Amino acid sequence: MFRRILLSAAALLSLTLTVQATEFVEGTHYEVVAEKATAKPEVKEFFSFYCGHCFRFEPFANKLANQLPKGVMLEKVHVDFVQAAAPDIQNALARAYLVGKSAGQGEKVAAMIFDYIHQKRATFSNEADIRNLLVVNDFDGKVFDAKINSMPIVTGANAMKSAQNHWSEKRVLTGVPMLLVNGKYKLKFDQLNSENFDQELQQLVTYLLAKKD
Repeated sequence: MFRRILLSAAALLSLTLTVQATEFVEGTHYEVVAEKATAKPEVKEFFSFYCGHCFRFEPFANKLANQLPKGVMLEKVHVDFVQAAAPDIQNALARAYLVGKSAGQGEKVAAMIFDYIHQKRATFSNEADIRNLLVVNDFDGKVFDAKINSMPIVTGANAMKSAQNHWSEKRVLTGVPMLLVNGKYKLKFDQLNSENFDQELQQLVTYLLAKKD
């Protein structure tokens, strides 16, 4: 029994060392998509509530957000090019997420919307449907009403659209989810170890945040 424990410990140590020794290579694990990096470190996730891959990626995104260095936040950018719903509904969902975020409940609101679309297989016909979803899940309806069409929220949604257009025109944003680090590095998820995806993802993002060239 003791020998088995030692062997298991050795195997675990070997795996840990392998993970820590991962060398990230341009063109394999990430792409350089701009000449200059942003002035401050940043991580942006381009996503859609209607994207099944984004729904499955959400737990990894949330975990990554909690592991980022101090002062760096994961900024979610909702896109409206997924054909599952009209652009006005997708814009309303982006604004609803921003309302939740402004109230310190961004992750909770995102989870509600993802669950409604992908687990309950339900649809939104208008902005009132979105409001109802949030309210029945204990989000303050008065807060929603006060903020959903406010200037900061509309400006935030417009900024998402501008970012979408910018990277789409450069043929960088070709699908979602997409992670962009420092406005310069686009991650290639398919090259990360599927058995240790969350840890390699965090290591790659940390590596790119610190990259100076």
